[in-house]
Amino acid sequence: MPLSLNILLIEDDAIEVMKFNRVLKNLEIKHKVIEANNGEEALVLLKEKAIVPDIIVLDLNMPKINGIEFLEILKDDEKLRYIPAIILSTSDNHKDLLECYKIGIAGYIIKPLKYEDYVSSITKLVDYWSNNELISQ
Repeated sequence: MPLSLNILLIEDDAIEVMKFNRVLKNLEIKHKVIEANNGEEALVLLKEKAIVPDIIVLDLNMPKINGIEFLEILKDDEKLRYIPAIILSTSDNHKDLLECYKIGIAGYIIKPLKYEDYVSSITKLVDYWSNNELISQ
């Protein structure tokens, strides 16, 4: 049975945040989205243990701490390294993709331009993780 997820969304673009939330709002299962505008803000939330997300969805291109820097810090932390992190970015740069997988991401999604494709991608992402055995443990 699919589970409701706690999702930490790290995104500095307000329109992208609204779009992500709109997709989740229309799903059958209601998921909780915790928002951070950048990697620095997300690390504060995670270190204070204000939230323990089931998954982290993050953009690469952000101010203060970019997505790759955030991932390096996350994966160096003994307790936080096991939280699945999925990149949701406009970057189709092969170097970025390889670097993220070397660090240990759980997935990489290039933001589709068409809204219908975006809805499909986010729905598949959330469906997968809400049915994943790692999350149910």
